[in-house]
Amino acid sequence: MTGRDAVMTEFQVVPTAPGVSRQVLSDHAQLMVVAFRFGASGAIGALHSHPHVQATYVESGRFRFTLGSEEREVGAGDSFVLPSGQTHGCVCLVPGVLIDTFTPRREDFL
Repeated sequence: MTGRDAVMTEFQVVPTAPGVSRQVLSDHAQLMVVAFRFGASGAIGALHSHPHVQATYVESGRFRFTLGSEEREVGAGDSFVLPSGQTHGCVCLVPGVLIDTFTPRREDFL
């Protein structure tokens, strides 16, 4: 990788809801990787949608996700992809970390 390909920036941890924070891990105009940390059972990632395609990897913990009209329970090692515009959210069942990747990047997170 050349210097112009790799941008190393430290991003702040941002509280997003009670017991939940997010931190951008890496960023490029076409791709963004973000850690969402859930520190307590019952913490909520509110239902929402956005125009970005999102891939979620469960690094640790256990979560009940609402994906459109479906509910799915996921745990460490699970992953899934959400199409652009799909309503989604989660409830933390066991504290843990979600790693979300967005394309293109979430300008609203910068």
